[in-house]
Amino acid sequence: MPEIYSSIACNLDAQILQASLPLFEQEKVEAIEWSFDTLFKFNEIPVWFTDLVSEFSDHSRLIGHGVYFSLFSGKWTSGQQEWLDKLQGLSLQFQFDHITEHFGFMTGEDFHKGAPISVPFTPQTLALGKDRLQRIQDACKCPVGLENLAFSYSMDEVKKHGDFLAQLVESVNGFIILDLHNIYCQVHNFNIDFDEIIKLYPLGRVREMHISGGSWDETLVGPGRQVRRDTHDEAVPEAVFELLQKAIPKCPNLKYVVMEQMGTALDTAERQAVFQSDFLRMDNIIKEIKTDFDPKITNTFGLLNRSAGTIPLEDQELHRQQLQLSHILETAGSVSEAQAMLRSSDLHDTAWEVDKWAPYMLQTAISIAQKWKNGFA
Repeated sequence: MPEIYSSIACNLDAQILQASLPLFEQEKVEAIEWSFDTLFKFNEIPVWFTDLVSEFSDHSRLIGHGVYFSLFSGKWTSGQQEWLDKLQGLSLQFQFDHITEHFGFMTGEDFHKGAPISVPFTPQTLALGKDRLQRIQDACKCPVGLENLAFSYSMDEVKKHGDFLAQLVESVNGFIILDLHNIYCQVHNFNIDFDEIIKLYPLGRVREMHISGGSWDETLVGPGRQVRRDTHDEAVPEAVFELLQKAIPKCPNLKYVVMEQMGTALDTAERQAVFQSDFLRMDNIIKEIKTDFDPKITNTFGLLNRSAGTIPLEDQELHRQQLQLSHILETAGSVSEAQAMLRSSDLHDTAWEVDKWAPYMLQTAISIAQKWKNGFA
């Protein structure tokens, strides 16, 4: 019977590792997801962490999750090439069962600072994304996938996201991470029912799921309105566990369910105990559902016989628009000021459809960009 592995997002972080240690000792952690590029700033990985990663690698239970590649940056950068070169090296050292990245591009002028923000769903961005996915696969020589984004500007964008993801990953026989907290954000922020939104995703291409917690932002536009944010800094909400129970039987090619939490949110024994409890509950849900649900694996997402061209695809117009959008989000003092700046920018009257952006989501984008404009902490 095909397995669904209960997994932890496990990085070189003392508090994550301390919280996870009892679960490792109980042999409850069946796989780990490693955000490998968070260590690119280090010249050497500590031996004890290498040993941990190697143990899961040796048993084909190691998956990699990228953070900084910035898939949809219109201009190809030396940083992206360096990212690929380091991934290629790590893929020779460790056996990744698959590699994934975030959807979107990074705000900030060098696109390696900030947080992932969406792009227009156009033939041009589709071609750009396909080029980048192929380059990732060429580097790692294993299945590749993308994670659905928590953030959207409009309901139209919410409804188109799943199909656009499907078109992207099909080009490399890839898969998607269905992040259920990201879905929870969309359900709340756009008042859409889970049963409606889940139908919009290519569920046969779901190989991995994420669950996590997040936070609520009070918006200044619309009194009392809250926006759900994918901040990974709280326990997993009850609603997300309910979504997990609903989603697993819909995804026949599911192989990993990963629980994520920021190490900074695991700074007390009490929080670490909640983390452990959440993981065990996730594991119980997976095991209980498997007694009634026998996944029929129909796609192992094996590599296709193709590779990317020598010269990376670029879109200078998109690059110019991204620079303008990053500047607007990082400098606007209010939503109304940002709206005025957008109307006078190159984004106006284009596929970005800035006039349709929900004001409370624009405010959220401003908050994200201004928090992370100098890079992740």
